[in-house]
Amino acid sequence: MHIQTFTLGPLGTNGFLASSGERAVFVDPGGDPGPVLAALGAGRLTLEAILITHLHCDHIYGCAALARATGAPVLAGQGDAFLLDTELGGGGFMGLPLVESFEFAPLAPGPAQFMGLPCTVLATPGHSPGSLSFHFPDQGLVFVGDVLFRRSIGRTDFPGGDTDVLLTAVRERLFTLPPATVVHSGHGPATTVGDEMAHNPFFNGAF
Repeated sequence: MHIQTFTLGPLGTNGFLASSGERAVFVDPGGDPGPVLAALGAGRLTLEAILITHLHCDHIYGCAALARATGAPVLAGQGDAFLLDTELGGGGFMGLPLVESFEFAPLAPGPAQFMGLPCTVLATPGHSPGSLSFHFPDQGLVFVGDVLFRRSIGRTDFPGGDTDVLLTAVRERLFTLPPATVVHSGHGPATTVGDEMAHNPFFNGAF
């Protein structure tokens, strides 16, 4: 699998173009998808799905445009659907732009396949109630949105957030992955499961 990272939108959200052969998915289009479309064209890639870790506005600004340009379905956790009717999901929060409306298909946790590769969709609530992570075991990586960052965790003071739920989700769903698993977060640099288990202050006794 080849990963290209795009920092998009007003909050500099990480979006990831993952490809295998000529097949691709994009995780969290947080802004104008122009650069993503250019990369798809340059690589002669077919976008099969737009995967959303959670429906906060800074992760979905580019959904409508990217889906319209490629015909790829948008897949997200049903537990976050209510957010699209709030400023946090639909835009306007802290003066942020409004989100162009789009349709999404609910994606349930469990085994899945994207680009012909096995993927486990993990329920990782806490930052939002319907937050999902996408683990590709054969590639040794996981896309986690804003649940876990390098040396930090996602905010839990938004509607539907819960600190205890987030900490439990990380311990039970992410920290049970192989320690070498690369963690691609919605903001900031990549890290690994083992590194965060050892050094993240929210989990090593400093919190």
